[in-house]
Amino acid sequence: MNDQILVILIILATLYLFVDGRIRYDFVALMALVALVLTGVIDGKDAFKGFGHPAVITVAAVLIISSALIKTGAIEKLVALLGRGSDSIRLKVFSLMSITALLSAFMNNVGALAIIMPICMTLAKDKDIPPSKLLMPVAFASLLGGMITGIGTPPNLIISTFRVQAGSEPFSFLAFTPVGLTVTIAGILFTSLIGWKLIPVRGSSKLEDRFNLDNYLFELIVTEECPGEGIRLRDFQGLYGESVNVVSIMRQGDQILSPGASQKIFPDDLLIVKSSSESLNNLTRKSCLQLKSPKSQKLISENNLRSNDISLVEVVLRDDSPLIGRTAVETQLRTRYNANLIAVSRRGIVNIERLKSLKFNRGDILLLQVAASSLDDIYGKIRCLPLAKRETGLKIMDSSWEQKVTVLIFGISVILAVLELVPVQISFTLASLALVMFRIISPREFYQAIEWPTIIMIGSLFALGEALETSGGSESLANIISGTSSYLSPGLLLALIMTITVILTNIVNNNAATILMAPIALRVAALLGVSHDPFLMAVCVGASISYITPIGHQSNTLIMGPGGYKFSDYWRLGLPLSILSIAVGTPLILMVWPL
Repeated sequence: MNDQILVILIILATLYLFVDGRIRYDFVALMALVALVLTGVIDGKDAFKGFGHPAVITVAAVLIISSALIKTGAIEKLVALLGRGSDSIRLKVFSLMSITALLSAFMNNVGALAIIMPICMTLAKDKDIPPSKLLMPVAFASLLGGMITGIGTPPNLIISTFRVQAGSEPFSFLAFTPVGLTVTIAGILFTSLIGWKLIPVRGSSKLEDRFNLDNYLFELIVTEECPGEGIRLRDFQGLYGESVNVVSIMRQGDQILSPGASQKIFPDDLLIVKSSSESLNNLTRKSCLQLKSPKSQKLISENNLRSNDISLVEVVLRDDSPLIGRTAVETQLRTRYNANLIAVSRRGIVNIERLKSLKFNRGDILLLQVAASSLDDIYGKIRCLPLAKRETGLKIMDSSWEQKVTVLIFGISVILAVLELVPVQISFTLASLALVMFRIISPREFYQAIEWPTIIMIGSLFALGEALETSGGSESLANIISGTSSYLSPGLLLALIMTITVILTNIVNNNAATILMAPIALRVAALLGVSHDPFLMAVCVGASISYITPIGHQSNTLIMGPGGYKFSDYWRLGLPLSILSIAVGTPLILMVWPL
């Protein structure tokens, strides 16, 4: 079996595993890398060269800078105006998408989404707008905005690397702007004027509605049958044969939130207990606890689960969360992270029973009780995004000095890259180091900010792209595509390359699609005897058109639970927006980058 067939088989297996999703994407990429070495397609000493690519270093640096911008609250003033003005959904969608695209042009896509998503949820609640009408446009705007600059999204950096391999200089910082900005404006105008109407109404903006608290949080009275001297929660099961999960105790006007196992309960205490209906019946039948009369005043609400010291937060799990594939017991949420799991919502379906055995998935929404002082640690350690404005306790710096220094450092790094005084990977590495030197972020936060699964995937897949080229696989595929040149004009071939990239990026992800399609695009250009630049740009734009499925990009996955979307909801807006992006992008590329 020759190398070309081996590479094609490995690529097909890799794509299958990406789509299957049972093995995380970074491990799939590593498996492909190891398979290439074991089959002798690439030499072992060259296997990890991809991790030294400038694109990998730049992606890591952008993630660090994005983290600092979020931590210092440097962007908060920019988005503070979003809640003002008209209540028109069109205007809200337009302003949210515009700000998100602007942020995404200069920082990580998910970082931009992390800033805007809580604002979307707050606006949805305050203006009585379905969250589904706001979250999908914002997620798509984070992808659109990534097309605008050289650091807007990893595919732009990857494409620049392939241009160097083709014997040219890397694309400049603003080389992507004419095409990317125009496609972004077209996408924002279409979505805010017409596209938002194509999005179905899903979910609710109210926490009580999304988690339906009354269905599984119950008020129980500690009756006089309980020991007068009190009973510790840890002794409850031994005494009555039933366990009890108490999330709040009301005692003579005082409130004890997230009580520990040593906490005692006394007669006349009111307990807010998390339980299934079946477990509750056994609990009240066997113990000295009784269900509170429904005629009495209802005390269960969002406010009864939080205080100045304890926050009730909704978070959505990112692709790289250490919780994914593990249960709350396995991750030791309560002991390791000081977080009490109240509920899990998956794609709009709330899971309230068997939480101890439920394995977390990416995009899951967790309802947590967390000590206010631990909020920033929780968001960083379990790799999640909050779904509400950051509460007291999250260490967003109050000092305007840190904000100004962060913005200044970032601005200088952008200027250095735009003027091409130093390579982009060097300017943003310097910015990352400066943030540590000025103590804007700590060394620990420096490493926490890097999405290591993404870095591993990109570094590993470079070997797959190189193997496709050296084995002759890219030339064979390019021959098939260029064989249509007798029927299609170069412009239509360009559109075909972009369309294939769009299909691929919605099945796997944009980084993988770029690394696989770039060598093919270079070969097609060589066979046609035309400039490779427009074909590389076609791949670059196509890799950002990840609107049709929730698995095409992490931004799409992250909004699925909060928006209550179904898998099929994405193509309703995503398909026409994709067609528009291809229709606008193809002639623009030919104008800016002639054949």
